[in-house]
Amino acid sequence: MSAPESGRDAPGTRRRAVRTVTVVASCLAVLAVAVVAGVHVLGSEPTVTLLANWTGRDARYFRQAVIEPFERENHIRVDYQGSSAESQVLSADVETGTPPDVVVLTGPGELADYAGRQRLEPLEGLIRREDFSESWATPLNGHVYWFPLKADLKSIVWYPARTRPGTLREVARRPGQWCLGMGSGATSGWPGTDWIEDILLQQYGPGTYESWARGRLPWQSRQVKRAWTTWGRLVGAGGPDDLVRRALKTEYQKASELVTTDPPQCTLEHQASFIRDLGPWKKADGRYTPSARLIPGATADGAWEVSGDLVALLRATPQAEKLIRHLASAGAQRAWSAKESGFSVHAGAQPSAGDGGAEWHLSLARTLLDPDAVHCFDASDAMPPQVRDAFAQATIDFLADPGERHLDELLKNLDTLSSPESLTWLSSVCDHGT
Repeated sequence: MSAPESGRDAPGTRRRAVRTVTVVASCLAVLAVAVVAGVHVLGSEPTVTLLANWTGRDARYFRQAVIEPFERENHIRVDYQGSSAESQVLSADVETGTPPDVVVLTGPGELADYAGRQRLEPLEGLIRREDFSESWATPLNGHVYWFPLKADLKSIVWYPARTRPGTLREVARRPGQWCLGMGSGATSGWPGTDWIEDILLQQYGPGTYESWARGRLPWQSRQVKRAWTTWGRLVGAGGPDDLVRRALKTEYQKASELVTTDPPQCTLEHQASFIRDLGPWKKADGRYTPSARLIPGATADGAWEVSGDLVALLRATPQAEKLIRHLASAGAQRAWSAKESGFSVHAGAQPSAGDGGAEWHLSLARTLLDPDAVHCFDASDAMPPQVRDAFAQATIDFLADPGERHLDELLKNLDTLSSPESLTWLSSVCDHGT
């Protein structure tokens, strides 16, 4: 057989090569189409960004109970960011022009500040006003800019099941028996603000409390000053170094660990309802009593300090508006409340014994929804951010040095910070029952 001519293929060889190239080219074309289609599908999936403060277990529960059902039903992906420093994260994002679509913050005062700077979108048409009372979805300049997704009760004191209720008053008079942790990273000091707010509410009632929380009652008033000094005596401010040092160095979520030591290093904790879900109080089979029963000079009847995680809209995209409607629905709020990570105050999400929740959880939920009770939003959270932050720092300073002159200086400084007319104060902090 003669060899093929140099530089040329035999006819059969040339046909096989052509067929091979054609097959490979066809496969590459199909693969390219598939890749482009896949990229198109992934790239076109609507996305909504959400910033909140839940991390760890709470973030997992939130995603399972609330976010994943929304994603499945609407075919919208939720890009969730959880941060314990969400106020700082949000501020930075807003300043750089890259805010999240939806945010969940604990402070209506902070949200009012953003609304005043025209950073928030009104929620008319997205939520039903009748689903939430004004103390939770407070109108501002004729609009509603936020609503609660999760709520907690604050006017309560936790104690171990082994403690006889009849001895609580006696125990409460011993400063060393109070579990107190003031640490909370960038927001350290807020457990102290909770104490002072609740004392003022229980000693003087909702009217005085609301006037102060709205910037109308001076910090140097006798009522507010009395609340500070009452707290100081209860927890031993300026007392034994080891007691004050323990409070200043302990993170708030670790304060209850002292209940389970052998022997216990403390017995009572003035803390919001969420603390019952942490390990130490579960181990101690924690019970609660209204704080009014243990606060000296308490005269209020059925007044409760409350807090909430509030949803607001920063970018009104179609997918963000759908998420707002979902988060405001009774079904979504009930689903997360069933996880016992928090409570809903949605009018249509009231729990019942048939829901299968723990009795302590159902009891707290009923108190939050009681139409005959007075619910007052956490005062510091309702204040302008700069006042809130100074208040928290002042509680740390006072705990170390509760002297009258020092306290007068702290309160005078807070009055100065509260005086500028440019600050935005809320029109309502308390509801007033039926």
